[in-house]
Amino acid sequence: MKIAMITGASSGFGREFVRQIDGLYKELDEIWVVARRVERLHELQSRTMTKLRVFGGDLLEEEIYQEISEALSDENPNIRMLVNAAGFGKMGTVEEIDEKTQLEMIDTNCRSLTRMTKICLPYLTKGSRVVNIASAAAFCPQPSFAVYAATKSYVLSFSRALRAELEDREIYVTAVCPGPAKTEFFDIAGMSANILKKMTMAQPEKVVKQALIDAKNRKEISVYGGAMKGARVLTKIIPHKIAVEVMKQF
Repeated sequence: MKIAMITGASSGFGREFVRQIDGLYKELDEIWVVARRVERLHELQSRTMTKLRVFGGDLLEEEIYQEISEALSDENPNIRMLVNAAGFGKMGTVEEIDEKTQLEMIDTNCRSLTRMTKICLPYLTKGSRVVNIASAAAFCPQPSFAVYAATKSYVLSFSRALRAELEDREIYVTAVCPGPAKTEFFDIAGMSANILKKMTMAQPEKVVKQALIDAKNRKEISVYGGAMKGARVLTKIIPHKIAVEVMKQF
């Protein structure tokens, strides 16, 4: 059985990956979707041609990993694509954001992504793709977004190293590094007054379309849009100390 596995599938990029993968990959038998909001996953089933297998649960809890592990062991599927899209951010200084939220950000964005990858690795085969949702925030430290940017730097670094480790198996890892996008992300993060974020807001369907093209073409990093590509180049040229000072002005 050939499947795709997508976390964070109830909204945002995760939901868009389900929609686009359903339309593009006709050889899949099922798409396994993971999220807390089960009702949204069932509603999504009515919009897809491919059968969805729903795993409702919180990636901060142990039970969901046990359920997924047991299903993988029972079915022994060929995972053609793993999309780690679950994650969230919260704007504010380290001093302002409560400790629980900051630790949950780290656990969701880093620990959960790592654990899902580890669970799925035995079921990836030649030509499989791993798509990890990082962020353009991974390119440089960000004041008032410090923990989130740090977690996405982890995702980018982890993805690059994993890619090298899986090269001999011909499994390809792509880190997706979008800028601000019109998803529910900012409902949780808080809408930034940063004019640059508002000016560079992208449509999620375009980000995901580019990500799938780049994954197909075995690219290490997927960056949508001229503004974010420019930001990536600038953060390679400009010392981070200067870049951080510039960002503090917006």
